[in-house]
Amino acid sequence: MGDKLSSDRESFKTSFGLLAAAIGSAVGLGNIWRFPYITGIYGGGAFLIVYLLCVAIIGIPVMIAEFIIGREGKRNAIASYHRLAPEEPWFISGVLGVGAAFLILSFYGVVAGWTLEYIVSAALNKFAGLGAEGVQNYFVGFTSDPVRPIIWQLIVMGLTSFVVASGVEEGIEKVSKVLVPLLLLIIVILDIRAITLPGGKPGLDFLLKPNFSELSKEGILAALGHAFFSLSLGMGIMVTYGSYIPRDENLGMTSLNISIADTLIALLAGIAIFPVVFAFGIEPGSGAGLVFITLPNVFVQMPGGYIFSIMFFALLALAAITSTISLLEAVVAYVMERFGIRRVKATIITASLITLLGMVASLSNGPLSEIKLFGDNIFDFLDNVTADFFLPISAFISSIFVGWRLDRKIVEKQLTNNGTLQVGYVKALSFLFKIVSPIAILIVFISGIMERLGLF
Repeated sequence: MGDKLSSDRESFKTSFGLLAAAIGSAVGLGNIWRFPYITGIYGGGAFLIVYLLCVAIIGIPVMIAEFIIGREGKRNAIASYHRLAPEEPWFISGVLGVGAAFLILSFYGVVAGWTLEYIVSAALNKFAGLGAEGVQNYFVGFTSDPVRPIIWQLIVMGLTSFVVASGVEEGIEKVSKVLVPLLLLIIVILDIRAITLPGGKPGLDFLLKPNFSELSKEGILAALGHAFFSLSLGMGIMVTYGSYIPRDENLGMTSLNISIADTLIALLAGIAIFPVVFAFGIEPGSGAGLVFITLPNVFVQMPGGYIFSIMFFALLALAAITSTISLLEAVVAYVMERFGIRRVKATIITASLITLLGMVASLSNGPLSEIKLFGDNIFDFLDNVTADFFLPISAFISSIFVGWRLDRKIVEKQLTNNGTLQVGYVKALSFLFKIVSPIAILIVFISGIMERLGLF
């Protein structure tokens, strides 16, 4: 593979910068609405216990595996495999990861644009007096509009491109060190407001109290799937970020800290949302509509709701944009090294292509809605094909690669920082790489296919 710029390899300069960038990647829109929602539906605290076990057996090991591949390969998500296993097909994992990042960012950039529209609409008090039906009509009218969502998408992609073009240290690390603490600050303020609402306590009970009678087979599979998807695994991101990690960083501790922070922020989001939902008698199982349709109507009825509405959509925007940065970086790193071009040029080319596909995805909610791919519009097809195929297959290969193909001495060297760290979990982690994580990923993959085919 062409790797003409390897001598200029960038890296994260501080542990906090690395942690903030990886947390920013892992924390996305799914943490803000999907995780609290499925936690409540599948047994609250009971689901949380299963979820944390799933993070331990699948999330953290696969993240460590991807970090090992990146830091040892010292290349992008595809070239790292080529360097570690020349002339062998393991690089397919990197191809799927980079391809997934490209496709996901095309529609994710559109959704990130929606959050900016809602910040402005909340600031202009556009939701006042609309009522539930009026807010729903607003959402449908906006997302099906051929122009406005694309304008916001262009703004998101412009901001994302500026950060990525600025480099790892001056762009991604510097911005993440500001945005991630800001995200956390906003979510804590929203939590304080939510738990002080009269009638909000049942919302906390819904989210946190263990109810094992509600924990079904579907709930366990949902925990497995969300543990896997919420940590940005299988997208080439953690392999790429791994290649920027200095040799003295503890990969195991870094992965653990990212996973804890990701789960904590998802829980804090639930604490911000569900007391509000219950205080106003709203159905908690309304999924994506909860964020863009139900909550805007609730905020206008709430004391101080004007300010908290703006803060909530700012929170969504921050979560979205910290993720768009990492998605673009995974693709840009490959383009830079594969074609030997500089970062700014690689960013412009890559972001332009992704944006064009994103425009088509946005229009599929409106003028192009009649175009179907396997029964889905283009927007939903991109979402489903990456979630059901690209991500699980990529992560499965990376886990098998580190467990079975990569030299055990390399794995130990990376985990112990060349023998400078005392690490007592190498054997247990190796067992997870080889057996447990691949089986868990296969279960997620097969159940997703069965559900898609209507067999589950």
